[in-house]
Amino acid sequence: MTSEDDDRTLNPPRSTSRTQAIRPDPRRLDQADPGWARGAARPATLKQRVLLLATCALPLTGLVLAPGPTQALLHDGLFALFGLTALTRLAAALTPRSQAAPPQLGDPDLPGFTIIAPLYREAAVAPELVAALDRLDYPRDRLQALIVVESDDPGTHDALAALRLPAFVRVLTAPPGLPRTKPRACNIALQQATGDLVTIYDAEDRPDPGQLREAAARFAVADARLACLQAPLRIEPDRRLLPAQFALEYAVQFEVLLPALTRCGAPFPLGGTSNHFRTRILRAVGGWDAWNVTEDADLGFRLAAEGYGMGVLNAPTWEPAPGTLADWLPQRARWVKGYMQTFGVQSRDPPHWRMGAAAAFAITLGSTIVAAFLHGPLIAWVVVATVLGLATDGRPWVSLSDGLLLTTGWAGAALAAIVGLRRAGSPLRLRDLLVLPVYWPLLSLAAAHALVQLIDRPFHWDKTPHAPRTGQAGV
Repeated sequence: MTSEDDDRTLNPPRSTSRTQAIRPDPRRLDQADPGWARGAARPATLKQRVLLLATCALPLTGLVLAPGPTQALLHDGLFALFGLTALTRLAAALTPRSQAAPPQLGDPDLPGFTIIAPLYREAAVAPELVAALDRLDYPRDRLQALIVVESDDPGTHDALAALRLPAFVRVLTAPPGLPRTKPRACNIALQQATGDLVTIYDAEDRPDPGQLREAAARFAVADARLACLQAPLRIEPDRRLLPAQFALEYAVQFEVLLPALTRCGAPFPLGGTSNHFRTRILRAVGGWDAWNVTEDADLGFRLAAEGYGMGVLNAPTWEPAPGTLADWLPQRARWVKGYMQTFGVQSRDPPHWRMGAAAAFAITLGSTIVAAFLHGPLIAWVVVATVLGLATDGRPWVSLSDGLLLTTGWAGAALAAIVGLRRAGSPLRLRDLLVLPVYWPLLSLAAAHALVQLIDRPFHWDKTPHAPRTGQAGV
């Protein structure tokens, strides 16, 4: 999808027998819960602005008026933050993922299932998506797939019109309107969904054929308050540096952290794809926030705030990773910007704190934002302090405790990555683990880009380009 500030001329595509143009009001779902109305589009409150200003101004004032005590306080605070993050990953890596498969449901007992696939400028991979949907092992009379395409995207419309679509697949044309985002398209399709369960797939996804059956079986035996099941997202093998680091991150997030949080009954930010919902609950909470560029993260905590539970699946979805920095940076910046949006929305009236889930909120959202901004400056400081120290008096200007923290942080991340890759059945290379401290500063580059966009273009949706799999690097 793209941003709300895209002013291209609208050229509706030719009508086809399998394409339906609809003009619903996508805001209707947002009115289900007035407390969440407008979501990320709602400006920060005065209290939030004062708190943010104080958070930035107090350290700067302290460094001017009392540099010694302020530096010590900042050092201890950052030490505690990164130490907690390292220990969290170590604990999650040591938490067993014991999730027995539920009894499979017979075809007559399977509920209706709706798939929503929002596409924008995806003509190159549209055939692969349709093929992946057709490989799903689910009764066709209980399956509905809604592919949502923007009205000014004739390339994707023509690519889909040229295909022989399975009978369960329909193409919806999203009406012109704002914002021009993926969650808006999902809300439009949700109004047309007929299944008891609904899931989201992206254009580049290759879901396990048995994923829908597993989701249906787990919902069948679960408590009625279970609202969502997240499938693990796995990166297709690729030797290049950025895709390999991307695979490590996904392995830690979806194979280690989310299963550990699930065992604790804690909420977590959902992935942008392959999350399976009870349709009635998703509608009850108002669908997705169309103005949030990480609508998945927001929805996870919004469900928890309403008292609903979340879980994880075993059957994965495979995705390619961005292969170049030019593709990686906008995607990562969008994630950081969306996390900041979500943090702002959730902190207006934080019901998850009253639910005792503050730790999960801080670990998965707060620490990720802070770490993204600080990785680069802190690693640069360590390198400079070490070089200058060795050049002057022959010893690095980094304390033993700081060196221990760096080692522990790397060890925690490495162990979590090893466990995650093993669970995913993905290849493990020592090179990728050693490169972690070199990769982390790139997150600060993305965070800086995200901050500029949050101020200048808060709802802009950076489009990640996708190419057919035949053009990807091999293992």
